[in-house]
Amino acid sequence: MPTLTGEANTAVASSSKDVEEHWNNWPNEKGFDPEYEQRTPVELQVTGHFPAYAAGTLYRTGPGKSQVQTDEGYLLQVSHWFDGFSQTHRFQIIAPDDSESPLRVLYNSRFSTDQLLEHVRKTGSRNTRSFGQKRDPCKALYGKVQSEFVPAEGPAMSNVGVTLSVNMPGLDKQGEESFDRWSGPKGIRNLYAKTDHNEFKKLDPETLEPIGRASQKDFHPELAGPLVASHPRSDPLTGDVFNFNLTIGASSTYRIFQVSASTGRTSILATFPGIPAYIHSLLLTEDFVVLCIWNSHVNPLKAGNGVFMESIMPTNPTQPATWYVIDRKHGQGLVATYESPAFFSFHTINAWQEPSPEDPSKVDIVAELVRKDSSVVIELLNYEFLKSSLSTAKEHITNRGENMQSTITRFRLPTLPLTPTAKPQRAIIEWSSCIELSPELPTMNPSFGTKRHRYVYATTSRGEATFMDGLVKFDSDKQESWLWTRHGHTPGEPIFVANPNGTKEDDGVLLSVVLDGQRGTSYLLCLDAQNLSELGRAHVDGVVGFGFHGQHIPTVGLPTGDY
Repeated sequence: MPTLTGEANTAVASSSKDVEEHWNNWPNEKGFDPEYEQRTPVELQVTGHFPAYAAGTLYRTGPGKSQVQTDEGYLLQVSHWFDGFSQTHRFQIIAPDDSESPLRVLYNSRFSTDQLLEHVRKTGSRNTRSFGQKRDPCKALYGKVQSEFVPAEGPAMSNVGVTLSVNMPGLDKQGEESFDRWSGPKGIRNLYAKTDHNEFKKLDPETLEPIGRASQKDFHPELAGPLVASHPRSDPLTGDVFNFNLTIGASSTYRIFQVSASTGRTSILATFPGIPAYIHSLLLTEDFVVLCIWNSHVNPLKAGNGVFMESIMPTNPTQPATWYVIDRKHGQGLVATYESPAFFSFHTINAWQEPSPEDPSKVDIVAELVRKDSSVVIELLNYEFLKSSLSTAKEHITNRGENMQSTITRFRLPTLPLTPTAKPQRAIIEWSSCIELSPELPTMNPSFGTKRHRYVYATTSRGEATFMDGLVKFDSDKQESWLWTRHGHTPGEPIFVANPNGTKEDDGVLLSVVLDGQRGTSYLLCLDAQNLSELGRAHVDGVVGFGFHGQHIPTVGLPTGDY
């Protein structure tokens, strides 16, 4: 496995004692409970350089605070990383007027749950839907206060902040027909935060203030089910958005739909029954939407209990994952079903169509995703297993490492039939790689969406920290990896920004927000996407919380889309 040399190359700890010593010297506590908020843009100190084509706006979102001191002196602590009180960040990368001057970077951020935080301070309870918040034994102590403080359901009461969509079509109807979704930063028309529940939060693109709420019902009245994918898929040419909506009940129903970027109109492409499941992302090819019902099945009787994680059933290794293929161009609806061995995934990477090796007159679908053996990883994302200062994290060194393992896996869905009534075919695992790095939060060059790609970028969890400990570039053709890491530095999702004059898939840079655990501050990192060599940093005067996802809207070229 090729890696960078020198400071970037850190040996993997060989024993539990070694790992614990690494963790003691890899502090990450501040990244899970940041206090820093910068509502007015400030200029950051830049060391090194950012190439001119990286100019644009980078948005990031994810959990901010994980604990709140109440007026009654009780400390409410959030249990699960997915439930941290959301915060949104904005980096403006500004190109100079002349070619001799360096790029400037401005930063602002905002906690987007002010009303919810105030509710917690007054009542000692979230009293809202959560992903995995443990039941609060002290909630009864605040019953009287809760009865006196019933907040209005404004956007700042809503904890939505997993992914971001810039210029999402279909929600702002006025003038939609003449709207170019792929316009540059000056054309940023709307900004929405999303999650896996059927709710959007509208943010001001400049101040990041919560200014509205919406749901998939605003696309189409039939899209009223509670579960959706945080990661929709965008056609890289048209900007059309594809997602699913899941209605849960005695008979659960999936609806696959398309939102036109040019008109804002929504079309339901297919409706079919299926096992309800927690599905964070889906896949798109040139002609099809691919939805995999992997093994994070949901118990319908528990789905509405207010703590969603309690409804996710343990992975049954004997029950296959089911793949549904939906036509997106010719109105044929569900056209094929496949089955594969049980697995779990948060993040898909890419899918495309190619001639079948057995019969070139027929078409196969090839799909890549980050695969895990089971959904047990969801529970291991509780803060008690992530914060390096907690004894519970250190006590679960070995088990956590095994259960957090993941691979980049390529599936093949062979000889696509054109009848939904056919017996499910077998989805083939072509290869599975990179387990020693346990990749997550994968990204790629967005212009290769729906096309055969070669390179994937992701974070790593090699066991040197209780959380992410590096960045990886993976070559799917050669099964090789390149690694970037700095001891005590925790990176977030790498976002690929293409060089518009580049001639290769990996011509570009990666942008990642990194916490320097020793200094206790964060920085925006810029890496050469070809060899992961460091180009520059923009230093934040505080901590940017460990977030989930982001989107970069360049001044020149295509945005990152929803990939």
